[in-house]
Amino acid sequence: MTENEQLLTSVADKARNLRPWGWTSLPESVDAATPARAEAALGFPLPPLLADLYLRIGDGGFGPEYGLLALLDSPPAGEPAAVTQYLANRESGREDPDWPWPEGVLPISHWGCAMYACVDCHSSQATVLLSDGTGWYEEMNDDVEPTPRTDFRIRTAKAPGKGA
Repeated sequence: MTENEQLLTSVADKARNLRPWGWTSLPESVDAATPARAEAALGFPLPPLLADLYLRIGDGGFGPEYGLLALLDSPPAGEPAAVTQYLANRESGREDPDWPWPEGVLPISHWGCAMYACVDCHSSQATVLLSDGTGWYEEMNDDVEPTPRTDFRIRTAKAPGKGA
């Protein structure tokens, strides 16, 4: 069994027994076409492990804090779906140049008080990042203080003649 298979099995076991705040049950997993529809709306591919979580565990409703966001449709917990939140964040960033949202950074879990766990879908390792509304931090699990990320200004700047 691969490391990803072991992780998916462990997550599935926990997801069946634990509900994050606001979720009364584990939603059904998404159908095979949903990740492709999400990728078309986002304009970039989902990391394979993230797509597998949605395909094999459920459409949100498991994981830390308020749980994994649904992928495309708003879940019963009332949080926007990940794709919807990403597109809204990108639009908001265009309107507020002091806080642009980086391209390819998909919010996957709301932790409350404007904090989001996100996946950098442009990173080869699908790095998990935390956003607290004031900065970006890499989630390392072994650091007492998260490491600030400073490279996102490059990915939020507008290309000449193009929107962000």
